[in-house]
Amino acid sequence: MTKEDKKNAYLYCKFRDEQMSLYDEYAKSHGMLMKTLLVVNALFYAGEGMTQTEICRRTFQSKQTVNLIIKNLLKDCYVTITEVPENKRNKIVQMTKAGRAYCEKVVRHITWAEDTAMSMFTPEEQTQLIDLSRTFTKNLAKLIQQEREEQYDSSPDSHIHMGG
Repeated sequence: MTKEDKKNAYLYCKFRDEQMSLYDEYAKSHGMLMKTLLVVNALFYAGEGMTQTEICRRTFQSKQTVNLIIKNLLKDCYVTITEVPENKRNKIVQMTKAGRAYCEKVVRHITWAEDTAMSMFTPEEQTQLIDLSRTFTKNLAKLIQQEREEQYDSSPDSHIHMGG
């Protein structure tokens, strides 16, 4: 691993964090938390609704977080929850008219901003960005799951050795 690798990892993660901050500030400016924005975004475009498991998968959030958000949306009459006849444990969460009215402007604007930002790249650049981001994410996930007890810097003189 080179200094350049470390610098580029820092820059990439800094830009990712900046993007998350943009989503967070956008959500807050519309009276919601970013995680709620992610859930209402998923539900807004799921006309027939979806299960909480599908929402978790789509938004990369825990079951507990999604459950809490759904309970709050239900309390505000923004969603309905209906049992699936074939499997009563599966419940479909669907946005109500009031829910759609609550989040339509916010969701449509953020989607437009994302789509427009992507359209500013050439088709080749779009493919490259997506492919490289996917590969970085897969590599990161694999490395995080390893949980090795290695030093962050692999140069021999950076390691501290016991007794010497």
